Order: sequence, then C-alpha cells, then structure tokens
Amino acid sequence: MIPNDLLGCFCKSKGKQMQFTGTETYIATDDLTMAVNAAVTLERPLLVKGEPGTGKTELARQVSAALGLPMIEWHIKSTTKAQQGLYEYDAVSRLRDSQLGDARVHDVANYIKKGKLWQAFGAEGKVVLLIDEIDKADIEFPNDLLQELDRMEFHVYETGETVKAIHRPVVIITSNNEKELPDAFLRRCFFHYIRFPDIDTMRRIVEVHHPGIKEQLLTTALTQFYELRETAGLKKKPSTSEVLDWLKLLLAEDLSAEDLKRDGANALPKLHGALLKNEQDVHLFERLAFMARGQR
Repeated sequence: MIPNDLLGCFCKSKGKQMQFTGTETYIATDDLTMAVNAAVTLERPLLVKGEPGTGKTELARQVSAALGLPMIEWHIKSTTKAQQGLYEYDAVSRLRDSQLGDARVHDVANYIKKGKLWQAFGAEGKVVLLIDEIDKADIEFPNDLLQELDRMEFHVYETGETVKAIHRPVVIITSNNEKELPDAFLRRCFFHYIRFPDIDTMRRIVEVHHPGIKEQLLTTALTQFYELRETAGLKKKPSTSEVLDWLKLLLAEDLSAEDLKRDGANALPKLHGALLKNEQDVHLFERLAFMARGQR
C-alpha cells in the first residue's frame, strides 16, 4: 500500500497536491481514501466494485466535490458502445442537409457529436470522469477503450484530427460485478472493492443522514438489519441506501425501539418493504415465522 503522506509528496511534485479524505456527507474508510489517492497519483483509472447501494457512483461525485473538480458522468447501458464515448458521426443528417442544399454539409465537423471522453479530454481544466456500471455493456466494451484510457487520446477519422487530453482526467469506473472484465483492461486500472460497511461504520453513515437519532432505536434497527442480511437463502440483501430509507420511515412514523420488537409469529421487520424488494424474500420470512409457530 502507498501511505497517504507519500501520496501527498507525489502530488506536490506535480505542482498541486490533490488529496481525498472523504467529505462531510460521505463516510470513506481508510482503504477507500487510499485507493482514490493512489489512483490520482498513478494517473490510472480507479475501478470500484461492490454490492449495489454501497456508494460507488456517489464516490465519484464526492471525489469531484472534495478535489474541487468538475464532473462528467457517462452512465453505461446494455446498448452502449465504446465509440459513443468518443464521438458519433451523424451521416444521416448530413445526407439530408446535402439534399436540401444546406451549406453546413461542407464541414463534416458540423455532424460530429462529442462523447463524454472527448468532453473530458477537451476540458479547460482537470475533471472527474465517471464511467458508471461498465459491466452492463457488452464484454468487448472495456477492450474497446483500452488505448484511449491508457494514452488519453484518440483519432477522429472523419476529420483526420487526433484528440489528446489537455489535462488527464481523474477516471472512476464502477462495476456491480455482473460480468468479468478483461485482464488487459484490469491491468490498466487501480482496483478497489468496497466492502459492505460493518456496524460501526454504518452508525457513522447513519449519523450523517439522520443526525441525532436515538441510540436505542438505532441499535435495535441495525441489529435487525444485519440479522436480516445474514439470513440464509436471502435472494437480495438490502443495501446501505435501503437501510437509510428504512430508518427514515421509522423516524417518520415515530417508532421506538420497543415498536420494532418481533416475536416468532412475525419474522418480518416493521415497514419491511423498504428492505425486501422481491416476493421470494418476503415468502422466506413468512416461512420462517410459520416454522417458529410450529415449534411452540
């Protein structure tokens, strides 16, 4: 691991110290802040994996805020192609305009739409570029961006120009681990897996979002939450964002720790719709309650 103080020295040698230590609204663990600072120092994309709802996308926004850099977001879908991140050439519009005698057709640049990478490369200052949920795209998608992210440049065939990054952006790439990423792509990234927060870290996160929550209520709620996550057979474990929503509902309903108490006849937590998001998991807890009643 690269110590934070050494990272600071590296950054200073480049003329500007850039250190991420988390923000008032984002609790970052030591290993996460070290990963961000290492990626910034090495000028490598930071590949962040973790369960959905563990704050991967939000991390990029908080890094942007903490470092005082503008942010460009590229949200990947199953139909997204790597070329769209560079640029898109609208040949259809150019053909239509030529038929109408429009003078714009003489300059092909009028039909080039800049993608998110081009926007980041051409920015007047350093920016944070988020490539969100890269694993949603086709398996070849990461490979198609290898050279562009490595060299920070690409060629525009229609105009013959080469676009080079004026300032190398801080690139943060998120993945929900839905598919394996190519080894060649992984070699070019600094990798970090965001582990699900332990109960102490979760307390700190809750305090940011729900300051002043009663200790007894928080202890009872988090105990139930972690017991629910560890239930064998659960199809979708609730995430950090879902426990925050659940606590918001508990506070809105003015429920106490006593109100959250469960018996064997009712295995489902209060307002469980904020935590359990499919019928299989609801049925699982209903079966557990039925079995508990049968053992009495």
